[in-house]
Amino acid sequence: MLAPFLIMLREGIEAALLVGIIATYLRQTGRQAWIPTVWVGIFLAVALSLFAGAVVLLLGGEFPQKQQELFEAIIGLVAVGVLTWMVFWMRRAARSIKAGLHEDIDRALDQSSGGAWALIGMAFFAVAREGLESVFFLLAIFQQSPGTAAPLSALAGIALSAAIGFGIYYGGVRINLRHFFHWTGLFILVVAAGLLSSVLRNLHEAGIWNLLQDRAYDLTEILPLSSLTGTVLSGMFGYHDAPAVGEVLIWALYLVVTLTLFFRPLAARTSKAVPVAGK
Repeated sequence: MLAPFLIMLREGIEAALLVGIIATYLRQTGRQAWIPTVWVGIFLAVALSLFAGAVVLLLGGEFPQKQQELFEAIIGLVAVGVLTWMVFWMRRAARSIKAGLHEDIDRALDQSSGGAWALIGMAFFAVAREGLESVFFLLAIFQQSPGTAAPLSALAGIALSAAIGFGIYYGGVRINLRHFFHWTGLFILVVAAGLLSSVLRNLHEAGIWNLLQDRAYDLTEILPLSSLTGTVLSGMFGYHDAPAVGEVLIWALYLVVTLTLFFRPLAARTSKAVPVAGK
């Protein structure tokens, strides 16, 4: 499953980039003694993300069928919002992340007290934001793709991002982060469009949305959802072999709006938008 792998890789690299900037600056300014404090924030954020995922799963398992469809629609809608926000936040904020974190560290450690809590908070929020975003995305994907393939690919993405994060911190890995976030951003927007289309399907099955339910096309004889390719496309992009007109329209509308905004030039954009951690 490519979608869980790439999105967890991106989420993990975002978190690793932020934490790596913090740890690298501490090392460069002779404050290595504070690095264990950063790890405390990381572990707390991971614990919170796992707890949030467990709570949402337990809540979802308690509903009858129609309420379950509504619950899945809500999770999918949150996932679409989170993925869209993630893409555009990194695109907009990447130019100033490094300088902003350095200023926050200096301000926190120049205080007579509370420096440890400030560092814990910085690491915690950097990782928790990515972790909580991942929770809603993974739940939405797992609902569409039962089985072990999606969880295993997500774990592989997390593991690779952690390895890249350590490589960036210790100076042995250099990747073009600007290109990485650009292409994964495009991929994520296509994935989010598929999720949004499936949200409309869930709302119909929950008895809430009954408009535009004529069949847009029928590929059940050419590329059925039950086939290997159909299953993979469903897990990656929310593919359906016989979607309703409303599902196709909302998929297309979402992509037209988001891709137009994505390719619109940023004001005063610099040639190197994303700083590389470790430098």
